[in-house]
Amino acid sequence: MQLYQIKQKFNFFFNALSSSLIIFAPILQETMNREELIEQIKIKKSFLCIGLDTDITLIPKFLLDFDDPVLEFNKRIIEATHDLCVAYKPNSAFYESRGMAGWQSLIETSKLIPSTCLGIIDAKRGDIGNTSSMYAKAFFDPSSSGMNFDAITIAPYMGSDSVKPFLEFQDKWIILLALTSNEGGKDFQFIETENGRLFENVIQKANTWAGSNRLMYVVGATRGEEFLNIRKYAPDHFLLVPGVGAQGGSLQEVCKYGLSPSCGLIVNSSRSIIYASSGDDFAERAREEAKKLQLEMEELLQGIGF
Repeated sequence: MQLYQIKQKFNFFFNALSSSLIIFAPILQETMNREELIEQIKIKKSFLCIGLDTDITLIPKFLLDFDDPVLEFNKRIIEATHDLCVAYKPNSAFYESRGMAGWQSLIETSKLIPSTCLGIIDAKRGDIGNTSSMYAKAFFDPSSSGMNFDAITIAPYMGSDSVKPFLEFQDKWIILLALTSNEGGKDFQFIETENGRLFENVIQKANTWAGSNRLMYVVGATRGEEFLNIRKYAPDHFLLVPGVGAQGGSLQEVCKYGLSPSCGLIVNSSRSIIYASSGDDFAERAREEAKKLQLEMEELLQGIGF
């Protein structure tokens, strides 16, 4: 066994022992509910989500010698960081693009997410009827697909027909796109209506489909003060916030306007963590970057007495 592999195994077991409630096991347990999520935020002093946007062309070259390089990369990232974050979020596009091999990597990655972390599949599905039911089955029904994610991102613009089939899966989380940080988001999301801007309409309507124990919203980190408007309509909901790190979003600004008494934020960082190094030390460096964010989050949580 290589010295590096021995070191990685030692680091993993040391981190696991140092966090008394960390359970590193395949997802066989029930979906993490709101109270359990809040409890994990308190235990870990973190509301960090690590995005597993794993591109086989960007991972360290030595991993290509493994049967499943993407899975090995994800495994080492999770082993190195699971005590610092409360969620992992694979982006399905990075796996679907590789066909059968990619799907198998995604299935096996879903089993590696520990019970102390929310497993989010970033799939942004948005069809209706039987199609949505099949998408829900693909990501929520392990007896059908082998995957048992806790939550899925959904595009809401086909209305309730595209969302309710996912809600039929007991206790699963639905994360609706509300206000995204991409430039093209302004094309539709900011259209003025008699009941406010379109993204505000989406939130108001979606709140009639499920409560804050089943429903979250995606809000881009670069939207700053717009978090104040989001909180008018979703004061208790958790917000999944992409864009901190490589995309330039400010964690301080997100928290200034978006933190709620129960935290209410899951802040995602992908590239700045998982690609912190392209060498043999990639997992170690990923942990260092995740730790920086965790310490910053700990200070911010202390600031609101959480």
